[in-house]
Amino acid sequence: MEIVIVCLVAFAGSALTLYSGFGLGTVLLPAMALLFPAETAVAATAVVHLANNLFKAGLVGKSAHWTTVMRFGAPAVLGAIVGALVLGALGSAGPIFSMEAFGRSLAPMAASFVIGLLLIAFAALELQPWFQKLAVPVRFMPLGGALTGLFGGLSGQQGALRSAFLLKSGLDPQRFIATGVMIAILIDLARLPTYAVFLTGSPMLTQADAIWRLIAATLAAFAGAWLGARYFRKATIGLIRVIVAAMMIGIGAALALGFISG
Repeated sequence: MEIVIVCLVAFAGSALTLYSGFGLGTVLLPAMALLFPAETAVAATAVVHLANNLFKAGLVGKSAHWTTVMRFGAPAVLGAIVGALVLGALGSAGPIFSMEAFGRSLAPMAASFVIGLLLIAFAALELQPWFQKLAVPVRFMPLGGALTGLFGGLSGQQGALRSAFLLKSGLDPQRFIATGVMIAILIDLARLPTYAVFLTGSPMLTQADAIWRLIAATLAAFAGAWLGARYFRKATIGLIRVIVAAMMIGIGAALALGFISG
């Protein structure tokens, strides 16, 4: 049943994110956290995210503004590596605290605690009208790349920050979308090798059913991107934004408190 939920989330998220700017990683990570430990969920989401963005690049990539890609992407790559290293360190740390609640012993691991808090924080930001309209001056673009990469490497949450720092780039909608896709690919290519190092021996890499889950989610995301490119030129996602934010807050709290351990 869990894989059905993940595939449905990947399909719907990919379809809606192509033109709405709402991040697939933001939508997919809480679902993956139901299947894997927090740090593994981030890596699993990154695999689907990269594959989906490569597919999107084939659809819209020729319109990318490469000067912006490099100006934003170079610091983003460095930030992504740092964020992934921090996630690896958190993954090897012990529980943050322990407590008794609802008849259960709860002891959230460091990675679950931090990722849970970040999910809550980004969900809260997604619900703020001022954040949705935030446009940072162009001179801060390298800083935006570094921060976007850092949070992308640490928790996969990169789309909202990337959009905020690119909104004043002067790109038309088609170039804006394509440029964001290419930057996301750079971040994913930077963080995935680091994840692979600290996930060596992980069930995600050694168990056939886990690999099939990733393949199924990736194919579902491809189908969603194709549908979005073919039929969705403008998506109104107010209600969906609220629903996903509520899901992120709920699962983020469950991760941070130790109710979900993967």
